[in-house]
Amino acid sequence: MQDSYVFQEIPPRRPHTPLLAGIDDPSQLRQLDPEQLPQLALELRAFLLWSVGQSGGHFGAGLGVVELTLALHYVFNTPDDRLVWDVGHQAYPHKILTGRREQLTGIRRKGGLAAFPNREESPYDTFGVGHSSTSISAALGMALAARLQQRKRKSIAVMGDGAMTAGMAFEALSHAAHEKADLLVILNDNDMSISHNVGGLSSYFARILASRTYHHMRDSSKKVLSGTPVLKALARRTEEHFKGMIAPGTLFEELGFNYIGPIDGHDLPLLVETLSNIHDLDGPQFLHVVTTKGKGFAPAEADPVGYHAINKIEPKPPVKPATPAPASKPKQPKYSNVFGQWLCDMAEQDPQLVGITPAMREGSDLVAFSERFPERYYDVAIAEQHAVTLAAGLACDGAHPVVAIYSTFLQRGYDQLIHDVAIQNLPVLFAIDRAGQVGEDGPTHAGAFDLSYLRCIPNMVVMAPADENETRLMLSTGHTCGSPAAVRYPRGTGPGVAIEPGLETLEIGRGRLLREGREVAILAFGSMVSPALKAAESLNATVADMRFVKPLDNDLIEQLARDHDLLVTVEENVVAGGAGSGVMEYLATQGILVRVLPLGLPDRFIDHGKPAEQLAECGLDEAGIRTAIERCQSRLAASRHSLDVAAR
Repeated sequence: MQDSYVFQEIPPRRPHTPLLAGIDDPSQLRQLDPEQLPQLALELRAFLLWSVGQSGGHFGAGLGVVELTLALHYVFNTPDDRLVWDVGHQAYPHKILTGRREQLTGIRRKGGLAAFPNREESPYDTFGVGHSSTSISAALGMALAARLQQRKRKSIAVMGDGAMTAGMAFEALSHAAHEKADLLVILNDNDMSISHNVGGLSSYFARILASRTYHHMRDSSKKVLSGTPVLKALARRTEEHFKGMIAPGTLFEELGFNYIGPIDGHDLPLLVETLSNIHDLDGPQFLHVVTTKGKGFAPAEADPVGYHAINKIEPKPPVKPATPAPASKPKQPKYSNVFGQWLCDMAEQDPQLVGITPAMREGSDLVAFSERFPERYYDVAIAEQHAVTLAAGLACDGAHPVVAIYSTFLQRGYDQLIHDVAIQNLPVLFAIDRAGQVGEDGPTHAGAFDLSYLRCIPNMVVMAPADENETRLMLSTGHTCGSPAAVRYPRGTGPGVAIEPGLETLEIGRGRLLREGREVAILAFGSMVSPALKAAESLNATVADMRFVKPLDNDLIEQLARDHDLLVTVEENVVAGGAGSGVMEYLATQGILVRVLPLGLPDRFIDHGKPAEQLAECGLDEAGIRTAIERCQSRLAASRHSLDVAAR
């Protein structure tokens, strides 16, 4: 391991970490002398870099909280003291220090550690997370439970400055102050979006505001002035103005928190001293620390967005004699790229088009749109509820809003989707990315429920494309249909269908037959069209690309029911309430009697793994679909045989 604090590359071999090797739980960490902590931080950072190089995963945020994580576990008696991480991208150092060091190289793989804190994985993971801005509410609940049970344990919530843009965070702050709860909220400001005041003076004042002496003097003055309302009010206002001059925490003070900071989040002695002082304070405390995302790894410090997460670093193959390089194939666009290109193309044609994202500009591929049409681009930060109602307001006055949002995040704006968009029948298009299973991030990020929660809403048009070109056609259809519309597409690339450059639309509520067979008809939705076609080959089954989940192509359903013994619905969504449920509901209301086999995600959460592994586990790959149909046919044949025997 190098002596420099800043690494220029990810270590190719496991680093020598003698101090870290002796830490299997935080109780061992607390036995170290404070002077040993900086060396431990260096070893922890080196191990984190090496291990993520072996596994891939999030590490920029984790690098930024190495010192904070060490200080928290050093000062507080975890897991009895409750430590709640927000989102969890930054929790890798926490996992290393809490008995999972040797498992970290298998993180995010099937059967390995979860990408985020998980209560089933460790008692140190006090709250399961994955979505932003939940930590203060959860930690407050734990603080109130401790009060109810008359226990003296501490509750700490650690959240990033981005998470502070969500209304839920401020709802929790307000309630915590109202309850006067013993709660510590730590703002990890890794973008310096709240304050740049880091240095000797601010650290000095942070020490004062966290010190026992300061709080003793403040409490003593309150007692002296308790019988003099005018002087008491004057003293309170003087304290507020004093703190307002030296620290940027007036907002949090007004909410009812004792604000401390900002302090350097990489100064371990300062962190330990400040947290030790705060440990003995009662009531709501707010500590503002400023960190550098990717700290200690030069490329990540220079490009924190690009190094938010990395893929596994594969070993370099041995050098071979030079041979002519084969002609490179054009890079296949991801579904998000198809959306990003369509948005720019449609914006050229429609001057009223507006793009909205809740802090997912890069993920949803809105970079080009934001640069070409900045006056029509709105990043509302982590505020999904606001994003949806903002779109509704725009639509009320003639704009044509497009909300680019992940399926799992749209769940957070569900009330607004119903109340503010659908009830008023406003023409808002939802481009829903990451539908279905998403892989290594696991169930917190899976888009498993959108077909179910969308198709039950009146006025909605819900579409699921089978390929890249259909995605473009459906986006144009939803944009021009005059009602709330949703196009849900999966993560990654599609089957590689050529994309037509125009802005043509589809007839709403019409599917298409892709293959005609006998006995079995597969009604496939969205991403399941490709595996359904492959499974149909050996089954000689009919395959329909249904295209629309709402409204369904009822004529096509009736035709397939007349001509086949078994209908099979396939969707990358939970079976409960999904597209298959819609097909069966229609058949039942029409009195059409036909066997139906609904295939989809099972009634349980699917653990992390590669997307192909997840789909195979759910029986939604080619082999799984074929096997399910063959088993159903066997049961039907056995049932007919039993009836024949009984008839004789």
